[in-house]
Amino acid sequence: MAETFPTTPFVHRRAGALATTTADPGVLPGVAAIDKAAWCDLATRVIEPNGYYLPEWVMAANGDDASLRALTAHDSAGRLIGLLPVISCWRAFRLPLPALVSADPFRSLDTPLLDRDAANDAAAKIIAQARAAGARALVLRDVAREGEAVAAFTRVLAAEGLNPRLINGWTRAGLDATRDGETLLRQDLDTKKLKNLRRLERRLGEHGEVRFTVARTADEAARAFDVFLALEDSGWKGRRGSSLKRQPELAALLRSAAVALASRGQCEVITLSAGVTPVAAGIVLRHADRAYFFKLGIDESFARCSPGVLLTMALTRHLCADPEIRFADSTASAQHPMIDPLWRGRFAVGDLVLPLRKRDPLFAPIVAALSARDRLRHLAKRLLKR
Repeated sequence: MAETFPTTPFVHRRAGALATTTADPGVLPGVAAIDKAAWCDLATRVIEPNGYYLPEWVMAANGDDASLRALTAHDSAGRLIGLLPVISCWRAFRLPLPALVSADPFRSLDTPLLDRDAANDAAAKIIAQARAAGARALVLRDVAREGEAVAAFTRVLAAEGLNPRLINGWTRAGLDATRDGETLLRQDLDTKKLKNLRRLERRLGEHGEVRFTVARTADEAARAFDVFLALEDSGWKGRRGSSLKRQPELAALLRSAAVALASRGQCEVITLSAGVTPVAAGIVLRHADRAYFFKLGIDESFARCSPGVLLTMALTRHLCADPEIRFADSTASAQHPMIDPLWRGRFAVGDLVLPLRKRDPLFAPIVAALSARDRLRHLAKRLLKR
């Protein structure tokens, strides 16, 4: 079913006439209709990984959102070579603009999946499909600004005399997992900080042996995910009502996705325990040579021992010891007070607006509206912190 749009259309004047323009995601295939085997196959061939765009995770994170569509690209043999889940600009921002927006309700990472052997062709076909849907711009939110996927889109647009516009850019913590974990922690943490963390680990050990466990199989992941849900709900998110456990349908979908991905080696649930008591747990997605730290839950009764920091230190050692992982994305906000001092690498992320037509009179107003919204959002956050 095609998505409905607000009654107030985006109106512009061109050649003295009034025209109404919308982007209709309803003409695109629904994400649920995409062949899962073809999607999984594409995920093994991508030029740039994105664990948040694995099929099970996309379907779970978006729940039963019927408005979720996908821009897709196929080669001459019909093989899937590109995929980007999208929603309308109204659905994403409550702005009646003729643009399609990359979809991810958690605002984690929206890097499109492109076949490494046909990245330019895939990007070109995704752009063409967006045009055919009536879009005048394609908004890539939370995308890896310096990654190969953005480079492919930039090359395709440059061939037409077009350039992406960055409306918001930031960096977040990342981990160079090719380094030795212990060496990394010693070099990146000053002596005083490291000594204090070791003291906190000893204090935690007074409650029982400190153990770091990794749930890798489907059964292990199912049990550990329930531990994570309980820990997250026990803290401030539970009190505020925003924990996953307070959203039982979403929690059940994400749990099923984590179990399914764990069976393919694409999800791990990590836990830090003191004796038999879990004190911190987190969800880690894996795709190709990258890992993604999705969420963290802690038992706040152990807050004086900094269980979240200790869990992240253990995760650092774990990922650095894994020869398959070369980089980990913290998926954290910019300047995150917990993980920034531990993971000193920086991952450039941003919101890009891609023009779809040359000399389009609508592109500048779209960029202006999105930029204004972003400025107002940041202003509101600053005011709330006062």
